[in-house]
Amino acid sequence: MSTRLALSAIAIAALSARPALAQSEHAAHAMEAMAAGHQMSMARDKSLPPDEEGAKAQLNSSPRHGEWVKVDVGGTPVNTWVVYPERTTKAPVVVVIHEIFGESDWIRAVADQLAAEGFIAIAPDLLSGHGPNGGGTDSYASRDDVTKAVGQLSQDEIMTRLDAARAYGLRLPAANGKSATVGFCFGGSTSFAYAVHQPALDAAVVYYGSAPRDPAAPQGEFVPSPALANLHAPILGLYGGADARIGATVPATEAKMKALGKTYSPHMFDGAGHGFLRAQSGQNGANMKATGQAWPRTLAFLREYLDGR
Repeated sequence: MSTRLALSAIAIAALSARPALAQSEHAAHAMEAMAAGHQMSMARDKSLPPDEEGAKAQLNSSPRHGEWVKVDVGGTPVNTWVVYPERTTKAPVVVVIHEIFGESDWIRAVADQLAAEGFIAIAPDLLSGHGPNGGGTDSYASRDDVTKAVGQLSQDEIMTRLDAARAYGLRLPAANGKSATVGFCFGGSTSFAYAVHQPALDAAVVYYGSAPRDPAAPQGEFVPSPALANLHAPILGLYGGADARIGATVPATEAKMKALGKTYSPHMFDGAGHGFLRAQSGQNGANMKATGQAWPRTLAFLREYLDGR
């Protein structure tokens, strides 16, 4: 853990999973997020993204220009948060793909942190138009409703909306023509899948998400999709060592990517849980340690393939 951080004492109320939630593959992630709401805020290293508790404060104090834009996708306006870096040269575009929890303040704060590091950050709300009265994430009554709605999105629609967000970013006068994705949990798996889908993508970062699965594999068995052969972008994978569900997919993915001659750099952080970048005070300090190691790797990887800085 960085000596620049002083952790406050953490009190987490005991939680019981709802029956429907317990059946979801995202149950552990959702329970961890609910627990995070009971954690005390902590001093933080401003070179790192904030945790969930600190997201609103970062957005309110950011000196960078962030704005909501509506990206048209087949006649549906997709509400998209765009943050610009403060730099004199043209910048690469990073599409930020939200968690199963939709377009949250935390995702917007991660986008702001990427802009602080010199990237144009584009964070589309993939639930745009799906909510009550045609709204997006913020139109749903509860987080449970949001997770259910995200789980019902079709892969085709997700890919189409990400294509549109990426294209919007690349058309900006400030863009340098290079692009990447960064995603978390649902968004991490989606980042991997989007790299398979979009041959012009320059790089993809996958936080605690799995590679696309072979649909012909036996139920309950993870086999990487043959579609990984279509990959052009290098992949950086960042995983919590205590996240057994996603961690179990990494060895097979690594072997498949190596056999295909694809660039895949997985990193497992001891003791860290699923969602460690958002829930930084969890896992008795392991999540914070993972954050301090994973975020610099993310920036170095993006600069290597996008910016040359």
